Amino acid sequence: MPSELSIGDVAARSGVAPSALRFYEREGLIEAARSEGNQRRYERAVLRRIAFIQAGRAAGVTLADIRSALAGLPTRRTPSRKDWERLSNKWRDDLDARIETLQALRDRLTTCIGCGCLSIDQCDLLNPDDEAEARGAGAHYLRTDSPRV
Repeated sequence: MPSELSIGDVAARSGVAPSALRFYEREGLIEAARSEGNQRRYERAVLRRIAFIQAGRAAGVTLADIRSALAGLPTRRTPSRKDWERLSNKWRDDLDARIETLQALRDRLTTCIGCGCLSIDQCDLLNPDDEAEARGAGAHYLRTDSPRV
């Protein structure tokens, strides 16, 4: 089993297109060495980094935050399970908050969300005379209940 992988090997193993791998490299998220023929060669550990990047993106984490998190990994050795655990724990609170927001959004979409449209029958109860307007722009009841609930 080779210790270094070509860009095609990494793309096949990770499910990430070569163009995305080159983008991740330009963004400083992954690194590649160059062969004598100037072809990219990746350490096998890059597969874990790519999976982490993909997981972060799926969770809505910005590339800047992913880059910052990956910068905390050791550069002179393959990251251990503890390294990855420490890294992922930093995102736990943010992910919990996102989950809470998404659940609130899911649960409130069929009721008044404080957007000011006043087109749903419950708006007369939860946002009479468009009281939410005083809070400024936006749908104010997506994350919190109407003060009338």
